Amino acid sequence: MTMLAARATEGAHTLTLEQIPIPQPGPLDVVVKVVSAGLAPGMIALLKMGAFKHLPTTLGHEAAGTVAAVGEQVADLEVGDRVRVHPNLNCRNCDYCRTDRDMMCPQQAMIGHAGFGTMPMPLYERYHDGGLAEYIRVPHWLIDQLPGNVSFDVAAKVHDLANVVRILKCAQLPLGSTVVTTAATGTMGTATIKLAEHFGIARLLLVGRSAERLAAVTPLAGNVAVDTIALDELPTDWESTGGLTRRLRELAPAGVHAVADYIPAGAATSQAMAALRTGGTIAHMGGNTTPLSLPPLALMVNCWRFVGTRACTRSDAEQVLALLGSGALNVDELITQRFPLADADTAVDAMVNRKEPMWMTVVNP
Repeated sequence: MTMLAARATEGAHTLTLEQIPIPQPGPLDVVVKVVSAGLAPGMIALLKMGAFKHLPTTLGHEAAGTVAAVGEQVADLEVGDRVRVHPNLNCRNCDYCRTDRDMMCPQQAMIGHAGFGTMPMPLYERYHDGGLAEYIRVPHWLIDQLPGNVSFDVAAKVHDLANVVRILKCAQLPLGSTVVTTAATGTMGTATIKLAEHFGIARLLLVGRSAERLAAVTPLAGNVAVDTIALDELPTDWESTGGLTRRLRELAPAGVHAVADYIPAGAATSQAMAALRTGGTIAHMGGNTTPLSLPPLALMVNCWRFVGTRACTRSDAEQVLALLGSGALNVDELITQRFPLADADTAVDAMVNRKEPMWMTVVNP
């Protein structure tokens, strides 16, 4: 018995579609028939960086579907259950894991994605194959049952929504805060806009590449006030002259409470940080490799905090599922593109190049 899977191999910087054996469950495993798998634009960049520690591997850390088989020691799940896969592998026993910081575990790795630790990671070695396939095998403790009103497509993107929950928690926002969101028209940016009112945000300053794309995401904010800054409308030398900071200060003269930063490169991270008010926080999950232009003195004098986080925690995902299940949060409109598994390479290329607006993208095997 074989299945179609999107695979990465040693030395390759693109995925390939292959027929491989359908995984069989071990005693503590669950095999999920994938109905929807999410795509993340950073996947190929991490592949090129060598962050995938076990190759060949099936890509894709976001998956939802129905239980197809369970191991003999699994008692809390049944064939046919509607579920999502939580992709974060960790030891479950260290100080980080016991204090809602499991993304910091020395063994932390992501199914179908990257491994971050330097020590042996036996769980990652066994469960590195991801969800861009017709079936996926995972340990039973990483399975979340879905509320009946949550679609598989949305369930596949719970991880991104949970990442935003973690970012907004890191920001330690006061009620009625003003928050800058960079890369506002991408996956994480649009998720931040949808979650803003659930974190007491009163005003969003959205930073994106174009006014047209920003206009399209503004209605997602609901009752939250929105101002937009299109980078292509700033002076052409804005990166070297602080043009983004000046514009943010014009909109918020007293400074902003926080920056939710998802920019992967360039000066926007530093310039958004310079728009913080005294005691403000920038929370970063963009993987920006550009050095900060601000000296440590600026952080000291302004009592600023720079907080980075590479992933969400399990409790963040549970919080998202609770919001979705209660009906308080509806993100169906964020799923803007759907591709069949046979076109997964086309979908990845579209996400990397972003020639058209793409908020959240899923693959349906």
